[in-house]
Amino acid sequence: MNSLAAYKLVIFDFDGTLGDTFGWMLDTSDALADRFGYRKIDRSQLDTLRHLSAREMMKIHKLPALKVPAIAAHFQKLMTADAGRIAMFDGVPEMLRALHGAGIQLAVVSSNSEENIRIVLGPELCELIGMFNCGASMFGKASKFRKVVKRFGVKPGETISIGDEIRDLDAAREIGLATGAVSWGYTAAEALRVQTPDLMFETVDAITAGLL
Repeated sequence: MNSLAAYKLVIFDFDGTLGDTFGWMLDTSDALADRFGYRKIDRSQLDTLRHLSAREMMKIHKLPALKVPAIAAHFQKLMTADAGRIAMFDGVPEMLRALHGAGIQLAVVSSNSEENIRIVLGPELCELIGMFNCGASMFGKASKFRKVVKRFGVKPGETISIGDEIRDLDAAREIGLATGAVSWGYTAAEALRVQTPDLMFETVDAITAGLL
């Protein structure tokens, strides 16, 4: 273990953090809205929408919480068919290799499926991930985080969660993890900065520089 590293365990979100899925989500969202009966995303309001929390988004789009599990399951199924053409953000492979090489343990907690994430990351990078805890409900990440921390035998204060949404920060804080936010994901960077994460990453390379 690299004693100079700030954290012993890094837990990554996937969509909007490691995987560039936002464009795919927009392309798929209209079909999902038609199928499940909620309001479609207004492309002209994207900048405004990216400043909102997940709960605020659900309210605007008249999406009942009871429908979320079914929508998430269908979302995952559709992505499985397209996962081969979804890319990682530039620099993600090098960043994961650098953190792992420094002795930091890595995990992924996501509402997406492990199958989809493995397809996008590929076998080599998946070997670097010590645990996948996937299929979390939209607001169920805190319990997933607890299981990961327990599995690795580290303290919450020795762990940082890195994600791209306000709900990621809320879940991490619920169990005492350090919080990291990325500027390139689903939620606008300005909206994340207001939440005062412990670390704000403007580039993928900044994750490596900030944690080693």
